[in-house]
Amino acid sequence: MDKDKKIMENAAPEAEKAPAGQAAEGGIPSAKKCGKTPAERLKECQQLAEEIYALDEKAYKLLGSSLGRVFTDDRQRCIDRMVYSMVTMPEEHHVRSEVALIGNMARTIPEHDKRSQIMTEYNDIMQKLQSLPQFWGAGILDRGRARLNTLTMGDRFGENSHLIICISRSYGSAGNHIGFGLADRLKINYYDAEIFRQVLRRMEADRDGIADSGAFPGFSDPALTDLPDLPRNPEKASKGNPGMESYREKISLRERLHRLNRYHGLPARDAVYFNQSDYICQMAKERDFVVMGRCADVVLKNNNIPHISIFITASPERRIARMMAFNHVDYRTAKKQLKEVDHEHAAYYHYYTGNKWGDARHYDLCINSSSYGIQGSIDFIINMLVANGVKLPHKLDN
Repeated sequence: MDKDKKIMENAAPEAEKAPAGQAAEGGIPSAKKCGKTPAERLKECQQLAEEIYALDEKAYKLLGSSLGRVFTDDRQRCIDRMVYSMVTMPEEHHVRSEVALIGNMARTIPEHDKRSQIMTEYNDIMQKLQSLPQFWGAGILDRGRARLNTLTMGDRFGENSHLIICISRSYGSAGNHIGFGLADRLKINYYDAEIFRQVLRRMEADRDGIADSGAFPGFSDPALTDLPDLPRNPEKASKGNPGMESYREKISLRERLHRLNRYHGLPARDAVYFNQSDYICQMAKERDFVVMGRCADVVLKNNNIPHISIFITASPERRIARMMAFNHVDYRTAKKQLKEVDHEHAAYYHYYTGNKWGDARHYDLCINSSSYGIQGSIDFIINMLVANGVKLPHKLDN
């Protein structure tokens, strides 16, 4: 218990040491400094969830996207699920992916004025979402290391190339939050495992002639929307390892046989990888984006598509501390979770690329996020792009 207490005391010092009235980690409000009661924070999440739902409805009406709406279940159930996710740190990534999907679709609205209106609302929601202390979880910044940083990197993109940033990350290093925040700052699309899963399912359904239900499979799944009472008790947090969701999928024997027939004997995991790789290459010819994992750096390299590959990690102790706070687990459990997820990442990467995951030789840039924090890492990457003459797709907001 003493070790757990010591780790938790060091988990987010940057949030608690921020001067009164100022934000921790480059603009993110400290939970202590917010001065809001749990009921007030819950109400704030409720209002934000309603705005996200309304934005999805507006974007869909303007675009009539073939991908359908993100939310198609009962309005109140969708809002309750978002609130549940926002107040429960291990689940907040669901809201992050849903908002990213809405933003991805909104950027394709053909009429400039309507697109601008929707994106203004999207940006407002993003500011509110990122202002929630629980959105970022426990801090990753190590202020001692932050004073030792330098910045160097060579030229990268041609004038007409799309800006594609591939991010690999060790579990607990805040890599997903950094990637999501980076995409938002650059005003480009964001893709992670969850988004790929939904898009590929919809593409597969279209090929099979399945009627469009107007929903992203998974996001409207009753299993994801059947919620317990709010707010969630951290002591009853989901058992198991949240970081392993991308690697463990429970399917019936009948579904396994169906997939074996569908993919002509090819293992489903391999078929998904190849379909996913084709989709990444297709997107790379059409748009700018940030992609998390998926061996995207090697896929693009093998297809001679310019990109920037980044690996994000942090010290084991900082990562363990973050996941203790994020997953509501003790030191021993968090350490085990990190080992499991990192092992799966490494095995997946090596199986499909033959390279060693996390080996600095295979990346353009390796970042210790504990040297910069979440916002600092985002700024670091953007400064690197600007310093090396990379043409950004949009003007940055100050």
